[in-house]
Amino acid sequence: MIIWLASYPKSGNTYLRSFLSTYFFSKDGSYSFDLLKNIRQYPKTSLFFNLGINIKDKHEVAKSHLKVQSIINKEKGIQFLKTHSGLVKMDGYSFTDMNNSLGVIYIVRDPRDVVISYAHHSDKPVSETLKFIEDNYMLDLEENSVPVYTGSWSFHYNSWKPFKFSNKYLLIKYEDLINDKEKIFRNILIFIKNLSNGSFEISDSKIKKVIQEIEFEKLKKLEEKQGFSEEKKNKNGKKIPFFRKGSSGQWKKNLDLKIINSIEKSCGKEMRELGYL
Repeated sequence: MIIWLASYPKSGNTYLRSFLSTYFFSKDGSYSFDLLKNIRQYPKTSLFFNLGINIKDKHEVAKSHLKVQSIINKEKGIQFLKTHSGLVKMDGYSFTDMNNSLGVIYIVRDPRDVVISYAHHSDKPVSETLKFIEDNYMLDLEENSVPVYTGSWSFHYNSWKPFKFSNKYLLIKYEDLINDKEKIFRNILIFIKNLSNGSFEISDSKIKKVIQEIEFEKLKKLEEKQGFSEEKKNKNGKKIPFFRKGSSGQWKKNLDLKIINSIEKSCGKEMRELGYL
């Protein structure tokens, strides 16, 4: 059954995937980018192509999500799926449901930091990525990809809350994830074990080893050496590093007051709920 790793873009999903893929799929606890292939991105184009679904028709895609997920769930064991999609409904068809999902681990990050990280990743000015944070929009995808409705930062965060009422929801703040790694990763493993009635061992020594393997500077150096599949290029064809800062509170020194005020106004309710304000 599927366990979703859901997040708004640039909120720490790749870091979480790095931990889980190393913990569950590495024989000796050593990390490599190839391990991330064990946690697929959803929606994935090939899954829809194989069913003859027209990915350019968003209505047909919406109608097909549960069918595609039921096929995924025929595979043995836990199926971790990364997604930036909001938990949306179109034409009465939901992106997912409780019958196809064991639960969701939702990673959230201060939108004032997200807007900076997103700007660097997409090679766009902050004034433009601000629109993504505040407005409902479709994730900017490459040609021939399944459309992903992300929505605004606030919409995305609120959309996944239905899982909370079924005790199938674990909220992780990016800031806690990088500041208290051992505690947060242990809590994540406990959540997965309880959801799945898993027989795997939760080992403190293994958690520590994996954390050392995925230390941010190591990931940064690995990208410099090998490249990374999710990195992009700027207008001049130069690679934009995916692993850039890995920190929190960048907005305090790098964000214009006008941008800060705009985000705090549009996302204020959720930011207060999460303790960002």
